[in-house]
Amino acid sequence: MIDIWFAVLVLAWVLYFVLEGFDFGVGILGPFLGRSPHERGAIIRTVGPFWDGNEVWLVAAIGVTFAAFPDWYAALLSALYLPMVLILLLLAVRGVALEFRGKHDSAAWRRRCDGLLSLSSAGIVLLWGATLGILVDGLALGANGEVTGTGLERSLAPLASPAAGLGALAAFAAAILLGATFLALRTTGPVRRRARDLGRHTATAAAVTLLLIGIGTGSRLTLAAAALTFVAGLQARRSREVTAFAAVAAAVAGAVVAVFTVHGDVVLRSTLDPAWSLTRTGAAAGPEALELLTVAGVLILPGVLVYQAWSYWVFRRRVASERVPS
Repeated sequence: MIDIWFAVLVLAWVLYFVLEGFDFGVGILGPFLGRSPHERGAIIRTVGPFWDGNEVWLVAAIGVTFAAFPDWYAALLSALYLPMVLILLLLAVRGVALEFRGKHDSAAWRRRCDGLLSLSSAGIVLLWGATLGILVDGLALGANGEVTGTGLERSLAPLASPAAGLGALAAFAAAILLGATFLALRTTGPVRRRARDLGRHTATAAAVTLLLIGIGTGSRLTLAAAALTFVAGLQARRSREVTAFAAVAAAVAGAVVAVFTVHGDVVLRSTLDPAWSLTRTGAAAGPEALELLTVAGVLILPGVLVYQAWSYWVFRRRVASERVPS
């Protein structure tokens, strides 16, 4: 039961980082790939029907972590409350920018909203990437399962680590590549061409970053993700937009799985003493709680998956970035 719920937890995080990854990438790239108000509006419309539904997986991932692995949740949140609060604030800014962009008929207003969307999306990506890097590196867990340190020290020290910096860099490159390949897949006209060119050039940098991380951690999944990213670049050069996006999505999924499984059964490594690390069994909830969670999961998760698949099917047509003569 513990391993099943760990797999569900990893799946929820994979879906969140893949689906919201292209949302964040599109948000970052909007002001740069859109050269006119019409083009920037077309870029926003590619994620308009999906972004709030994609955020459901963040709720699901955090909820499963809290319910199935409460000790893990407590250790992470106590140590990383500062980046988590910043992420929530930036998510709020992003939501306001998306929802209120069209509420006022002013070019200056829309430019400000696009700027806020780009900056907030970039900040979220960098913070999430740093957090994933910290998960790989570990935290200063004591013998009692609590992170040592007081006040801001507990949150600032991990963020200043090389692992956090490398994770932020990798996440930013992945979001740009996801956003570019998604826009190439979902638009027509000049935005499609620019996004395809950007994806072709970004893939190499992203592949090199993942390759370095894979060599440094010894993770085969990360090395596979680097190979998939390189393949995505080749597919983008051949204008094969479906396979390019699929390869990038698979690479991001593989990298996220690698983060959560790099230490085997250990879910949170202690940098003070390996014996103090948190394992799946040690961090898991009791059997009764997991059984109750299973009932809830069986009732809720399939419906969420079906609804999201249906929404992507309904809004599957490309968005025109060129002006169509009336």
